[in-house]
Amino acid sequence: MPRYVILVDPYSGAAEYANAFRERDVEPVAVLSTPGPLNSYRRTWTPEKFFQTYHYDGDFDELVRTVKGYEPVAIVPGNESAVMLVDALVDELMPGTGNVIELSEARRDKWPMAQTVAAAGIPHLRQIATADPDEVAAWIADNGLEGRPLVLKPRRSGGTDDVHKVDVGEDWRPTFDRLLGSVNRFDIVNDTVLVQEFAAGTEYIVDTYSVDGQFGLVSVSRYSKSAKNDRIGIYDAVDYLEPDDPIATTLGEYTRQVAQAVGIRTGCTHTEVMLTADGPRLIEIAARLAGSCLQYSARLATGDSQIDRTVRHHLDGTFTPSYRIAQPTRVLWLSSPHPGTLADVEALDALQALPTFQRLGLPYRNGEQVPRTEDLFTSLGWVILAGPDRDALDADTARVREIETRVTVTPT
Repeated sequence: MPRYVILVDPYSGAAEYANAFRERDVEPVAVLSTPGPLNSYRRTWTPEKFFQTYHYDGDFDELVRTVKGYEPVAIVPGNESAVMLVDALVDELMPGTGNVIELSEARRDKWPMAQTVAAAGIPHLRQIATADPDEVAAWIADNGLEGRPLVLKPRRSGGTDDVHKVDVGEDWRPTFDRLLGSVNRFDIVNDTVLVQEFAAGTEYIVDTYSVDGQFGLVSVSRYSKSAKNDRIGIYDAVDYLEPDDPIATTLGEYTRQVAQAVGIRTGCTHTEVMLTADGPRLIEIAARLAGSCLQYSARLATGDSQIDRTVRHHLDGTFTPSYRIAQPTRVLWLSSPHPGTLADVEALDALQALPTFQRLGLPYRNGEQVPRTEDLFTSLGWVILAGPDRDALDADTARVREIETRVTVTPT
């Protein structure tokens, strides 16, 4: 008798759930939380990977009947856009096995997320969400943030979509006015804007997988991001930390507290934390797996991944509390300096000769139009390196950046 798993919004790297479950003789069924694929993910939407695909049109009872008919072994979110729908489906069809339903919004919307973390007494960034610029001005004054840098962003997006830094002496209002009412990468109107104090420090990723309230670390890694003009979330690189690194220990415990506060009991989280001079500060926690190529890189770095843990949990009933480093691993993102026509992609063939080269992801071809890189969605592609030591990674990183310059983007 066939078995099925329901994967909600399995875009990009989450599509690998399909292969992992199918290897265990479980057929993947896709549910899109929108009537069609989200525009930002059309390039990475691969319907051929799934046994069947359904589109949610707002009729929840009908969706429940459809999902129930498969008697699924699990219902798994593949993206932020899936989080609240998965919460509702699990609560309806598998009560008691999911995350705390009353805190669903705090796992999706950055404003209730921040309020929930603050209410739990966890160190946090000062922030406000509003559609009223006068409220922002009063908040800045009340918190003594005049003459301090600020960050403005959408509440319900991801991938550093439209994240802007306003430096000392700059007026935050033009950015606020432009964000308010705009449509974000998840096709949601930004009816308010989140304004945060700027957190100076080093940013880290803490990826976890929890089972019935048991908190398991999958990996801790260090982000390298760059800024261009006021855009501060341009992805450059990720490196993995040893689990006994004091920073990994500190961030793991901080993330456990955050996850508990927002009601995580079962499943993946992908948490971004800034380690400041005052200690860890939450950027955001997402109740889903790490996207892009981070499942591939995690397997190389640790021999495991959130996808693997998901499969083992639901099919074998296992829980893994921590991780190990199998080999030094690095992810490098490729970028485009401006929008234009892509050419000379074949220059990247030289990457395969690098001693630590593992994998290249490039969704574009010669002659296609590419955007200027401003966030994760507009990255040109990625390269994964893994090898015997960090010196080898550093040497090949320099070569990747040199080879990357041979790819041309002609402004149009």
